Amino acid sequence: MTRQMKLLTSSAMVLAFMAGAVSADTIRFWTTEEQPERLAKQEEMAAAFKEMTGTEVEVIPVSESDLGTRATAAFAAGDLPDVIYHTLQYALPWAEAGILDTEAASEVIEALGADSFAPGALAMAAYEGETASVPVDGWTQMIVYRKDLFDAAGLAAPTSFAAVEAALEALHNPPEMYGFVAATKVDENFMSQVLEHVFLANGVSPVGPDGFAPLDEAKTIEVLDFYKKLAESSPPGDLYWDQSRSLYFSGNAAMIIWSPFILDELAGLRDSAPPTINDDPTSPELASKTGIVTTFAGPSNPDGAAWGDIRYFGITTDADTDAAMDFVKFSMDEGYGQTLSIAPEGKFPVRAGTMDEPNKFKDLWATLPVGVDRKAPLGDLYDKAMIDEIVGGLDVAQRWGVADGQLSLASKMINSQAINRIVRQYIDGEVDAAAAVAAMNAELGAIE
Repeated sequence: MTRQMKLLTSSAMVLAFMAGAVSADTIRFWTTEEQPERLAKQEEMAAAFKEMTGTEVEVIPVSESDLGTRATAAFAAGDLPDVIYHTLQYALPWAEAGILDTEAASEVIEALGADSFAPGALAMAAYEGETASVPVDGWTQMIVYRKDLFDAAGLAAPTSFAAVEAALEALHNPPEMYGFVAATKVDENFMSQVLEHVFLANGVSPVGPDGFAPLDEAKTIEVLDFYKKLAESSPPGDLYWDQSRSLYFSGNAAMIIWSPFILDELAGLRDSAPPTINDDPTSPELASKTGIVTTFAGPSNPDGAAWGDIRYFGITTDADTDAAMDFVKFSMDEGYGQTLSIAPEGKFPVRAGTMDEPNKFKDLWATLPVGVDRKAPLGDLYDKAMIDEIVGGLDVAQRWGVADGQLSLASKMINSQAINRIVRQYIDGEVDAAAAVAAMNAELGAIE
């Protein structure tokens, strides 16, 4: 009999759950959100859970770079914590290794309502008919653009290759205004993320269920031609996140690709990265003129995609399962506002709401203050349509290799920087498009 059946057939257990009762006096929670102010938020959440249930939660910070080795060692010693907050890269490998209780995670999702979760966040952790871990929060890569200039020129939002190309034609006027600031610095991870976002947009991936899958030549050439147009509408040189942000902030770029961690900076809330579009570094003017696009589509993939980074709560196989499940449920329901408040600008809600209140958490998230030197809610800085776009990207969030169980191989391919290097060679005219695709396939196919 499965645990699900036991829960359904035991009225006593159902009543105990409804009363918030759990069996453990203390559970251990590993978190990679180890900055002092973020730890304090999690301690507050643990205290609220203890008040509700009587179960204490020991919040244990773990450096993200150490998480994999620590989990493996704890598993070997039979001493895993009850719950681990972890990145996407561990969900499927840990499920396969037996570190995660996928049945428990799936039951939590079912109890909260699977339809209340962003489909993309669930799909990325799908494992043998279950879900490896419970999605918590995430963010998607965004096209950040000057909506005021687009509106003045009668341009559609840059939701597709074609729409971006139309905007480049209309707005590129250097040095006063560059149409784009494309990532071209080969040894920067920023270029890797931006390129994966653009490849995904056109439905191109270097991996499949059996490992390496040769890049489709026609679709990849579409990506190469598009990215070359972006580069040709950018300043010369080796460009990465720094120049793209600086040029957008100074009012000299119409579009960039960036993470949502730019949202508070755009509004003048961080002194270390102030907008310079006017003489007031605290002004929200640039934020008011900005639009964003998360779901981006190429000509061969009209439904589009969004490069997503999702974080999860993993319930381990060493856990006091009932207590761990209740803690995760609490963190994703009554305590979800506190969970998101740890860093709202980079923690989009993977649950927009409950089954009864579909927008409950999305609306709450928009009221959470963001910023460093000054604070303001995102909902005061950006309109509702933009908030909807930000959260909606998680519905179609993707990463190379996740759906095929090949995230590890895809990561090795990305880390090799072969794609970055060959795309740059194509941009610089050193190879033609067909040769670039052949070179990428040759190098990526040799990676194991």
